[in-house]
Amino acid sequence: MSALPPYAAVVLAGGRAARMGGQAKPQLDVGGRTILEAVLAAVPDASPRIVVGPPQPVPPDVLVVREDPPRGGPVAAMRAGLAHVPTEVVALLAGDLPFLTRGLVDALRERLTGDGVLVVDDTDRDQLLLGVWRTAALRAALADVDGPTSVRRVLAPLAVRRLHPEVGPGQPPPWTDCDTPADLARARAAAARRVPRRPRG
Repeated sequence: MSALPPYAAVVLAGGRAARMGGQAKPQLDVGGRTILEAVLAAVPDASPRIVVGPPQPVPPDVLVVREDPPRGGPVAAMRAGLAHVPTEVVALLAGDLPFLTRGLVDALRERLTGDGVLVVDDTDRDQLLLGVWRTAALRAALADVDGPTSVRRVLAPLAVRRLHPEVGPGQPPPWTDCDTPADLARARAAAARRVPRRPRG
């Protein structure tokens, strides 16, 4: 396989988390580490790694920026993160994906054709904040936005490829998110019973 092009990662980590009682979802613990730590661990080779949201604990090499206006929603966060992306390729990720893996990010990067590639889940629903994109295509799509809108509407004009990743026995789906206390409880239970992956080779 030829070397993949350099990429940046933009992690959206600034939602209100109203259904979680206002707790910062990315800083919740699942499986012995915060969810944000899990997401950042899936993109160790991204440069830069950009977290969009309020000030929060991150590794020293991670840039934290704030959307304008603060808590302005995911589209405003996308725009704020992309302003700091120097690469032609960018991973656009939600900050509440405790089971995201580097292998899945690599698989998305390998399949990047057209404007972008994103994950679809078992219900064939697009996971809009679990994908890899051409930076220029995202910027062009955002340039046409005037006023509040949804991520789905922003991405709708783009040429998107879709990946339905295989989920092994005992492995929680990588698109598992933590929007509610029940989601968080399920994720913690899944982490506790997860089957360790066998090393390759």
